[in-house]
Amino acid sequence: MSGGFVGQVTLDGPSGTGKSSVARAVATRLGAAYLDTGAMYRAATVAVLDAGVDPEDAEAVAGVVAGARIEVGTAADTELVQVDGVDVAVRIRGAEVTRAVSAVSAVPSVRRRLVDQQRALVTAADAVVVEGRDIGTVVLPDATCKIYLTAAPEARAERRAAQLGLTTPAEVAALAADLRRRDEYDSSREDSPLRPAADAIVVDSTDLDREGVVDRVVELALSSTGVRQ
Repeated sequence: MSGGFVGQVTLDGPSGTGKSSVARAVATRLGAAYLDTGAMYRAATVAVLDAGVDPEDAEAVAGVVAGARIEVGTAADTELVQVDGVDVAVRIRGAEVTRAVSAVSAVPSVRRRLVDQQRALVTAADAVVVEGRDIGTVVLPDATCKIYLTAAPEARAERRAAQLGLTTPAEVAALAADLRRRDEYDSSREDSPLRPAADAIVVDSTDLDREGVVDRVVELALSSTGVRQ
């Protein structure tokens, strides 16, 4: 653990870059809290799907999410994701949620509601690592250290396929197409599009293993506050 860090590390970037595993490891190394904002949008998507609402129906989606109780934990070593008291930590990673989450998260009132919740969780921590798509640009524009994690599309597809246990070329190709579709959707939405903050440091993980990325982010986080490893 690298003690002494106080502040916020934002880790933004597209799917398949390893944000979640990197952010958890960085939080552990820094002795910081950890917040996966993507899990919050996926939990909201579970609520929408369970309500039988079309994810493309923005008004209906807004109504469902407004009435849902979404909870996420901030401990790096434990994954807590609940909707109305029900554990959905495994379900949020499934294909059904993945297909629908971009549409749900594009609804402005959904984003406002969850951003307020995210900021409240961050305020409660002296040190925190927050990962998502608009953390450095919208949620925490004054964060101590902003990282934008990226990787070549092929590498991202292979990593996500390995996580999901997909092995055939057809499965990997379909996953790559789905990643491209989500990138385009998230980058072109009007509210909080996916893009690096102007003052973010871009870290390309294409040719780095997870530990290499973690080392780099920890180094950047500590240097942003003048703390030496």
